[in-house]
Amino acid sequence: MPSSPTVTGRFAPSPSGPLHAGSLIAAIGSYLSARSQGGHWLLRLEDVDGGRVRPGAADTILRQLEALALDWDGPVQTQAARKNIYQDALKALREKGLAYPCACTRQEIRSFGARYPGTCRQGLAAGRQPRSWRLRVPDVLPSWEDRFHGRQDTPAPQGDPVLLRADGYFAYVLACVVDDGVQGVSEVVRGGDLLIITGMQRHLQSALALPHPQYGHLPLLYNADGSKLSKSADSPPWAGDPSLAWEETLRLLGWTTPAGLQGASAVEWRDWALMRMAERQPLYRIAATGPHQQTALSWPS
Repeated sequence: MPSSPTVTGRFAPSPSGPLHAGSLIAAIGSYLSARSQGGHWLLRLEDVDGGRVRPGAADTILRQLEALALDWDGPVQTQAARKNIYQDALKALREKGLAYPCACTRQEIRSFGARYPGTCRQGLAAGRQPRSWRLRVPDVLPSWEDRFHGRQDTPAPQGDPVLLRADGYFAYVLACVVDDGVQGVSEVVRGGDLLIITGMQRHLQSALALPHPQYGHLPLLYNADGSKLSKSADSPPWAGDPSLAWEETLRLLGWTTPAGLQGASAVEWRDWALMRMAERQPLYRIAATGPHQQTALSWPS
């Protein structure tokens, strides 16, 4: 009998700062999912937006993952040197009529509200010059199955997304989809804040004739004021005890952890978690906390 394809997962943080506590859920969750299936776990630093990259952040992220005993396969992938690949993808979309130039300024876009109304879809107004390129997205996207949350019917959340920005940087949505395709990523386990754009990313994968990975979205951490932990909000970096990080992450994923492992090394926690998953422990019990539930969750410092 032919062997099953090897599972390939990935963790793809932005080097805009060190990992915060919320990032650890995506890191540990994606790692356990791939490794428990005998698969590969890739590390990709999403530095396509050079304006957001902070000096030293990439090295700090690597050290944080090593402290958690999360080992990755192959070299660390970066995006900054791959602009030619994204340019080729944009060219293919343009040739298919699936990408179009947009002349709207930031001020004009802000005036539109939360959803871009497709101002430039039918061509640029006389005298206007292209500033960016956008993807044509239908109002209704095909439904898809999230690994943890089931059937998803997702409209395009913000209208036609930008693929190439006015400042010359390729957008996250294009770079992410292209890289997942090139790297052969078969499953994406990530934070629940990205669930809303997954339907649109799947549309882009279809447009580029790329396969659809399996998606699963994990819970988020929130501050006491209800705001999500994020690098863009300057959430404090995680610099605590790896043992506590494993214990807290698994708790947030709905696991019951043994008291005897408290204070154990990150390697011991990792190996115990992989053994439990081999015994069919679910990675994420959805009842623990929903991906958009704004609950203030404590995290040991």
